[in-house]
Amino acid sequence: MTSSGFCFLSKAILGFLIATSVILSAQCFAPSALESIAGRHLRASTTEDSSETLTLFSPCKINLFLRIIRKRPDGYHDLASLFQAVGFGDTLHLSLSDNDGKDEFTCNMEGVPTDSTNLVLRALELMRQKTGKTDVFFHADLFKRVPAQAGLGGGSANAATAMWGANVLMGNPATLEQIIDWSADLGSDITFFLSRGTAYCTGRGEIMTPIDPPLPAGAKLTIVKPDL
Repeated sequence: MTSSGFCFLSKAILGFLIATSVILSAQCFAPSALESIAGRHLRASTTEDSSETLTLFSPCKINLFLRIIRKRPDGYHDLASLFQAVGFGDTLHLSLSDNDGKDEFTCNMEGVPTDSTNLVLRALELMRQKTGKTDVFFHADLFKRVPAQAGLGGGSANAATAMWGANVLMGNPATLEQIIDWSADLGSDITFFLSRGTAYCTGRGEIMTPIDPPLPAGAKLTIVKPDL
């Protein structure tokens, strides 16, 4: 049995074209199948059956503007930016695993690490630690479309999606607010992907102020990743 869910609902779902020196992919995200109320997070319908699989959309984001303010003593930079989620991203298939003591992770994209350094596996481990459900393990299959090192937050989105999905499969032991708080342990952008989809971000990027999207619903964007 398969359930579908999304990490978050943006008030403005944007379709866009992403390219390097050639077109990589084009997708318009159609929200017609969503059980949605504007500004609320979507929930997948799940059971505790170990055969349950979540199919989760893991969106990427763009920076509508970005200002680097200063370098911090911890090596990060303080910034001010307007993050906008877009209707292009990866797909994470997540289910409970019978493999005691170890998560299983696969990915279609060459070069993506599949060991414990991957943010998906780190997110699953973090959820075990924070919830105390240390005997629960997962099988995660990630179908990636978002190119690496493009500033689109693909890896951060994958981590946020894994945290959200793991919580569902565990029986929702954590609140959304707790997941948001815990996500900062993994990286600066991850918090954003648990938001409504448009946010003014400060600090390292983990301090969010949700705002109304500045672009109209259904707006199309062209994003280019130069192949330099």
